[in-house]
Amino acid sequence: MWSLVLACCAIGYFFGSFPAGYVAGRLAGVDIRSVGSGNIGATNVLRALGKQWGYPVFAIDALKGFAAVRLAFFLVKYWPAAQPYAEYLAILTAIMSVAGHTFPVWLGFKGGKGVATSAGALFGLLPWAVPCIFLVWFLVFEISRYVSLASIVAAVSLPIVVTLFAYWKFIDTAALIYFSILITVLVLWRHRSNFSRLLKGTEQRFTRK
Repeated sequence: MWSLVLACCAIGYFFGSFPAGYVAGRLAGVDIRSVGSGNIGATNVLRALGKQWGYPVFAIDALKGFAAVRLAFFLVKYWPAAQPYAEYLAILTAIMSVAGHTFPVWLGFKGGKGVATSAGALFGLLPWAVPCIFLVWFLVFEISRYVSLASIVAAVSLPIVVTLFAYWKFIDTAALIYFSILITVLVLWRHRSNFSRLLKGTEQRFTRK
């Protein structure tokens, strides 16, 4: 059982640690860490290199989380003793994939903010929650035109959506609620540098009006 736990941790971390944004920058002839916000995430790649690079990076970052979670479920099928704990092992893998993206060993543990990878992992665990979270993200972005603000609000809404799913009996374990809270805390912490800029941007908008 412990060997499977270690395997899930390794799968999650190494899937998540693939630095898609950094690789895309190198292919484009740029070190993405030296432009824009210096972040290797899809948002900075989109701003610095455009849609032709930003969208694929977002897709790959999301796929990392999704693939890691689904692979964990696949492995559990062939491990009878672990089958009662399948969802917990998948959650552990999801957490490790986000940690791998955020702290990749290949780049000195300086990675992205984990939004896309969290979304992919969440889709692997709770497919029905993703459209709800994306709707929140889309509405906030359309109103504010701030990607960071949309990501923050979507992250905050995640535990609320998952708790409602648990209340309506769409999910069977409270562990998913704790997972959603952990992801929210991680995303907010990774976006902490954006709070002051968002406040300044909001103040400027009200001043202009």
